[in-house]
Amino acid sequence: MAVVGQVIRSEWTKIRSVRSTVWTLGVAVVVTIGLGVLICILARKDFGSMPASERLSFDATNISFAGMGLGQLAMIVFGVLVVSNEYSTGMIRASLAAVPQRGTFLFCKLAVATALVFVVGLATSFLTFFTGQAALGDLRVYLGDPGVLRAVIGGGLYMTLIALFSMAVATMLRSPMLSLGILMPFFFLISNILGNVSATRKIGRYLPDQAGSKIMQVVPRASDDVPYGPWGGLAIMIAWTVVALVGGYVVLRRHDA
Repeated sequence: MAVVGQVIRSEWTKIRSVRSTVWTLGVAVVVTIGLGVLICILARKDFGSMPASERLSFDATNISFAGMGLGQLAMIVFGVLVVSNEYSTGMIRASLAAVPQRGTFLFCKLAVATALVFVVGLATSFLTFFTGQAALGDLRVYLGDPGVLRAVIGGGLYMTLIALFSMAVATMLRSPMLSLGILMPFFFLISNILGNVSATRKIGRYLPDQAGSKIMQVVPRASDDVPYGPWGGLAIMIAWTVVALVGGYVVLRRHDA
């Protein structure tokens, strides 16, 4: 336990000393909140002209998280940089020499980064909700309404899992450029295409971001035929993350730094 404590302190020092990890979290907060408020303002202005079916399925909670799609990209960058910066600088050799127990090293690194992301993600989720609801005016909902608190806490969990999944992928690939080159198009383009094209929609709904974002939904869409609920979607995202973490651990154990 003493070794774990020392490694955790060391990893915390590494994260604080790298500016890129700080500004990526800041970008995630600003983009998520700012874009969410903007979309809420536009939604309030357009609500009266919406078809009746869209007004009935209007999800005031979920619309607050409209900026999450871009905000999660900053979380992806954070997750990749936390892990792969050591490989790009060669510092990973010194780290593994100091902590030869690779499982302990990986656990401590991910634990520190995940705890930080969870705090930032949860705070961002609550701020996004409150600012978004203020922008919605008469269309707003309240934290005590059915399903709302679950969705807001779920927003923090979603951001945390996105970052953790990115850390796991970066551990497997061991390259910041390669990791970002795969994760960015996957979440920003491929997932959206698969989730919105009728021929591939049944596949897209099981991708980590498509499934995980269900936790932030309170009012089901009129045409929503997804076979799982909010917690089921989050469970799918967790399963993706666990598989990626196992893969990262295996690669770290079997390959030299």
